[in-house]
Formats: sequence, C-alpha cells, structure tokens
Amino acid sequence: MAYDVTGRLHEIFDEQQVSEKFRKREFVLEVQDGQYPQQIKFQLTQDKSNLIDPYKMGDEVKVTFDLRGRGFNKNGQMLYFTNLEAWRIEPASAGGAPAAGGGGGYAQPQAAARPAAQNQNPNLRAQPSAAPIASDDDNDLPF
Repeated sequence: MAYDVTGRLHEIFDEQQVSEKFRKREFVLEVQDGQYPQQIKFQLTQDKSNLIDPYKMGDEVKVTFDLRGRGFNKNGQMLYFTNLEAWRIEPASAGGAPAAGGGGGYAQPQAAARPAAQNQNPNLRAQPSAAPIASDDDNDLPF
C-alpha cells in the first residue's frame, strides 16, 4: 500500500553499502503535524538510492512510500522492524497544490475518488490499491 507525504528535507545521509548486494540511503523529512513538527526518517534502497540527489536540505518535496515491516528472531526473542520505503520523490508543487495549511503536512493520495478511509488520522491517507471487495451477495461464505 502506497502513501504520500509532503514536507521539508531536514537531513540527507550518505549512501551505505550494507552488504555486497544491498545498499541504502536514508533521509529525514520534517512534516507539520498540528503544533509540533515531526521528523520522519525514510530509506531509499538499491537503484532508488540516487532519487534524493537533485534535492538539498530545506527543499519542500512530496515523497511516495510503502510501509514495510518484518520480524527477526534473535536468541529466542522476536524483534520487529518497520521501514518507510520511499520510491518516488518530487517537488512539493508538482502534481497539484501543496497540502493545506501552508508548508508541509500529509498529502492526499493521487486518486480522485475513493471510499471513506479507515484510518482515523485525517492527515495520512493510503492510496486505493484494488477494486472494492465484493458485496455479501457475491460470495458463498456462511457468515
């Protein structure tokens, strides 16, 4: 599921070669969320690592990202990791008006029409991913 967020580039880190086959680059986006700005770290991996190159700290950008998570068993204890995997970065003014309220904030998804979101946070919205689920008349489940 893809999400969009618009904010100001707060920090850009150097590329890291994690292993022989894996490289990543991280950056921090400052997003206005009410009274207090949030500093959110994203990562770019493999061939997407250079997407941040045209931008500098202080630039307003729109980042499209996927929410990724996985578990890892270390010495019998499960640890969980969550990553915000960026895959598109564009100037904040591209593709429409910036988010309401001036600078920063979460952007609305690119789709024009979508059903009411299940997320209770009105600032963060997922892009619709597929056709709506069939109605109860269309399935043969006993419940």
